[in-house]
Amino acid sequence: MYDVVTVGSSTVDVFARSKTSELIKMIDSKGEKDLLAYPTGAKILIEELNFSTGGGATNTAVSFARLGLKVACISKIGSGPNADLVTADLKKEKVDTSLLVRDKSGRTGYSIILDSIEHDRTILAFKGSNDNLIFSEIKLNKLKTRWFYFSALLEESFNTLEKLAKFAEKKNINIVFNVSEYLASKGANFLKEILKRTEIFVLNKDEAKLIVSGNDIKDLLVQIHKLGPRIVVITDGKKEVDAFDGTFIYSFIPTNIKIVETTGAGDAFASSFLTGMIKRNNIEFALKLASANSESVIQHHGAKNKLLTFNEALKIIKAVNLKVKKKKV
Repeated sequence: MYDVVTVGSSTVDVFARSKTSELIKMIDSKGEKDLLAYPTGAKILIEELNFSTGGGATNTAVSFARLGLKVACISKIGSGPNADLVTADLKKEKVDTSLLVRDKSGRTGYSIILDSIEHDRTILAFKGSNDNLIFSEIKLNKLKTRWFYFSALLEESFNTLEKLAKFAEKKNINIVFNVSEYLASKGANFLKEILKRTEIFVLNKDEAKLIVSGNDIKDLLVQIHKLGPRIVVITDGKKEVDAFDGTFIYSFIPTNIKIVETTGAGDAFASSFLTGMIKRNNIEFALKLASANSESVIQHHGAKNKLLTFNEALKIIKAVNLKVKKKKV
């Protein structure tokens, strides 16, 4: 019996850092947006180039494993050396890879991650086989787990997520769902088959505003909660993090730390929140665990490099003494 089976994308990531980029701020009727710009027709020197594996399914699988859970990963990969690299990294972290799907004619996902002046990032993503996970390819007889962790998938793979959600409902398997901007932009109706079967839904404020209308955090939490999830967690970068269980809103302000690079922060946060609920069944503790792990990740390059063990996270929680406010709605 697994504690968690992650379902989502797997990639090989290349992190490229250059001093040539410029940050441009654009303001329109929708608000302010930062744009990463490079001069056209130029040959741009890269100061630093790093390779690692990534993707929502593998990032969270490693996070769960380091936090002490028994975990397997469902993702569709190609058949070349990049697929071997993904598999080897998971095995090294004691993640069960027997549920990975090999695509003999496809290619493993690939991402080019461009670091910006303010250490946020722009990702050029090639989805490859990640878009073509077919439900019949999954070994349903091996899906004995307490939880599914769903990360964002597109095309045929999203249809597979919907079918897995219905499978989970029949087998009494809980679902945590971490959406993406490109899925959130499709709206509540597109996501309804998963949302109404979701126990924990984690997203950021921009994604929440794409699913329901409004800007007030309380309204966003309440509206999304009505779509089905028992617990809704909304992050907002350096600003407040809020969780709602239908009765109380739990809130905290992230600590002011130096950010090196933000790739994988959302995966670390959501997977750690679920781990906290599995281990303690306490939202306040789960938020503290999620904060500790995600803040560890953003202080280093790469999505997996500084994911914490459970004992490491407990030490940080004790040292930081994060204050979580609880307010009845």
